[in-house]
Amino acid sequence: MSIFDFKKIQRPKWIPRWMNVPQLIFIAFIVMLLFFGDNNFFRQNAYKQQINEIKAKIKQNEDSAAIYRAKLEELHTDRVTLEKIAREQYGMKRTNEDVYITDIP
Repeated sequence: MSIFDFKKIQRPKWIPRWMNVPQLIFIAFIVMLLFFGDNNFFRQNAYKQQINEIKAKIKQNEDSAAIYRAKLEELHTDRVTLEKIAREQYGMKRTNEDVYITDIP
């Protein structure tokens, strides 16, 4: 006879006839792990959602980085584009020309 003789344990009236105490303890343990632990089901879903949002942001940033890399490569290789940006955005001019800036569209 052992200390844990489960056959001698009386089943409370609120436990169904087909279930015994060890089964009830096991089911309670599984429920506790799924819903009340530090790593529960709801937190796992929240973490997965955060991971998916961060992956979407990474994809968006990679796409914009590719666009800027293409623009940079174009500036390094195309002198006409470089001159156009220097004239329009920075107001640069050649030594022998005059530039007049107006607000007329």
